[in-house]
Amino acid sequence: MEPEELGLEGPVKGSDGQRRGGADLVRIGLYFYAAMMAAALLWRMGFYGESILHATAGGSTADIRWGRDALIGAVSGLAVVAISAAMTRLTHWGEALARALGSSLGELSFRDALLLACASGLGEELFFRAALQPRVGLLWASLIFGAAHFVPRREMLPWSVFAVAAGLLFGVLFEWTGNVVAPIVAHALVNAVNLPLLVRDYGREPDS
Repeated sequence: MEPEELGLEGPVKGSDGQRRGGADLVRIGLYFYAAMMAAALLWRMGFYGESILHATAGGSTADIRWGRDALIGAVSGLAVVAISAAMTRLTHWGEALARALGSSLGELSFRDALLLACASGLGEELFFRAALQPRVGLLWASLIFGAAHFVPRREMLPWSVFAVAAGLLFGVLFEWTGNVVAPIVAHALVNAVNLPLLVRDYGREPDS
């Protein structure tokens, strides 16, 4: 859930002539993902009285193998990055999608891209995997995740399909490891690599 869902159709210029899309995206994104995290915590922990970290109700923090699960998430995230890079390089629709996403991000700084990547990885995984998936199952959680990334523009439609596939991967990691550490690391890493690349390649206006 990134530029378009947060209400930004693309970068805009302020009175000083500078593009403001990136700064607006980060500010709105942080509020949005904070609200998503709060909703996940209230839903899973407040309503059901279960740990937000675990795939099952009886999970314990002592059961989490932090290093192993973070490594599994990192390897999975890098695999997703490689696949998305190949689609961008080898297909017309992949390049069109990257161009549309990059133009929506605007001139996002590397620091802000990393901040947004961490916030989105944490917020979305706590909500879709840790809170939603135990209630509706892997398939439905992944389909809802894809629907949340739907934007009614032709060049953006592959994003929804890719989000469903990524959601299935993150959901499998959640159930396999028994906790949300690997999905958070994988999701945050995908965005931490892809967001700066999109900004570098497609987010900046050519010099006039």
